[in-house]
Amino acid sequence: MTDNPGIATVRRAARWAGLALEARQLDLLEELADWLVAEAIPAGGLGPAEGSIVFSRHLADSLLFAAPWPSEQGFPSTILDIGAGVGLPGLPLAISWPSSRVTLLERSLRRTDLARRAVRILGLDNVEVAATQLGDWKTPADLLVCRGVTTPDRLRGDLQRLLSPAGVAVVGGSHSSAPTYQGFSTRQVPSNILGKPVWLLIMDKL
Repeated sequence: MTDNPGIATVRRAARWAGLALEARQLDLLEELADWLVAEAIPAGGLGPAEGSIVFSRHLADSLLFAAPWPSEQGFPSTILDIGAGVGLPGLPLAISWPSSRVTLLERSLRRTDLARRAVRILGLDNVEVAATQLGDWKTPADLLVCRGVTTPDRLRGDLQRLLSPAGVAVVGGSHSSAPTYQGFSTRQVPSNILGKPVWLLIMDKL
């Protein structure tokens, strides 16, 4: 692992989220960052200006989705990343929890092809990539994550349908102030983690 300053942001986010990352996991996250810049951005999987903020905006931000998972339960057995794109936040979570089975659900064939390439390059045998519409997916998971794809209101029905009985559903996105949605609790990430305040939405238990 190099002395890349972006790794400090990743470490900070991981600590806040309750993740204890080993050196090999940090190396893999750095490899993922390199791949995002070298391949995903030129292929249109991320915006052209994202390279300079890939560690904070994409890797560290992805790790925040682990925070609502109860630490006393260890790790979630299954994770479903809804609208995963090229694998965010699912790939960083798969690296952080190698014993979890992670499914990247994405309807775009171009993005799923990119995600599969990232899985191969990183050697992640705990990740499945599914090129499927959300409405067609039937398999529930312990942890549902969705990063800036659509509003919680539009997701609520599918989250309720796909969440296992003891599971947790977390929705994130870019917000300039604390969002409020019925049926979701809000958790603020301190501004010193990513350099700005960020909010996670956790679906309330039925």
